[in-house]
Amino acid sequence: MKYCLLKVLFFALLLFLDSCIEPFSPPEVSSVENFLVVDGFLNVGTDTSRIELRRTQNVNAEQNPNYETGASISVEAESGESYAFSEAGSGLYLLAPKQYNTAGKYRLRIRTTDQKEYLSEYVSVNVTPAIDSLTYKLDEVQNAMIFYVNTHDPANKTQFYRWKFDETWEYRAAYFSALEVINKKIVTRSQDINQCWGNQKSGGILLGSTVKLSSDVIKDLPLFKVPVPTNKLYIKYSVLVKQYGLSREAFEYWTSLAKTTQGTGSLFDPQPSQVTGNITSTTDSGDLVFGYFSASTETAKRITITPKLGSYPTCMPPDTFDIVCMPISNRQCALETSALMLSYGGQRSEYLLGAPPSCADCRTQGGTTVRPPFW
Repeated sequence: MKYCLLKVLFFALLLFLDSCIEPFSPPEVSSVENFLVVDGFLNVGTDTSRIELRRTQNVNAEQNPNYETGASISVEAESGESYAFSEAGSGLYLLAPKQYNTAGKYRLRIRTTDQKEYLSEYVSVNVTPAIDSLTYKLDEVQNAMIFYVNTHDPANKTQFYRWKFDETWEYRAAYFSALEVINKKIVTRSQDINQCWGNQKSGGILLGSTVKLSSDVIKDLPLFKVPVPTNKLYIKYSVLVKQYGLSREAFEYWTSLAKTTQGTGSLFDPQPSQVTGNITSTTDSGDLVFGYFSASTETAKRITITPKLGSYPTCMPPDTFDIVCMPISNRQCALETSALMLSYGGQRSEYLLGAPPSCADCRTQGGTTVRPPFW
């Protein structure tokens, strides 16, 4: 009974969101202040560390995200070593994998172009256990596929967990465009723009804890769901789940932020309180910083399924499939039309059939025609 109750508490804590969740963005504020937001951690494993810097915006602001560029970022070991990040654009800073001492402590130092400096507390390294398995089950009531995670730490040291995931799915455009115009000539299309792959990163705060259990075991924990109507499950779907061990302090920070987010609806809504982490300004005590710096290894596991759920894509309104050129001898209309040419029509190829790009070019839905290497 105790285990079942804790499992229910886990479920509530995970902010059980649709897979089409909004991208992570910092808590926005209603004031005119422009506070720094730090999103990222020191990856002590074999992957690149990523830190993203942004500025908070007024909740009524309509402009694009306010990235913090030109900053100087480094990670400092308590033993004296320093490792500098390089800027990759749009507020993203990267640090290539290094040989770190997992028994050491590290802190983050940031200096912005206006000479303001921010420093985190020293944090210990969390060694993350492997993901044992990922499973899934169709929930007919919710009309969604539920994905579950299983993990454990034999040493009973982790206890606090966080997850992120990257989705990839194959999809189709409603109509197949077989023709295109090159050098004012109608020719067979060389690139298939009917088959695409979409990709989306998780944005919710997914947490779990075993601190009240007798063993450090997480079993069949619901992580996220993919609604069938999204058509992500129609052909083939793959998800890479990433797992991180957290300190108690980091877990409490993310839990507080999750509760704030859950209470307002999304991270884009006004926040009822300010949730700051372990990073402070060394130049101005009143200059708030949002974010929490951690150091941990990362473990990951991928699962790929072909459930064939959903329906073949349709295009609305239904009359978007239309005759572009008739008679076919009027080639000038094919050169001037904004429609994508599908094929020839009639017994003697008397006319051309066409459709808007939104119906015949899968790339208009945000995906790419490049097949993922793991597909």
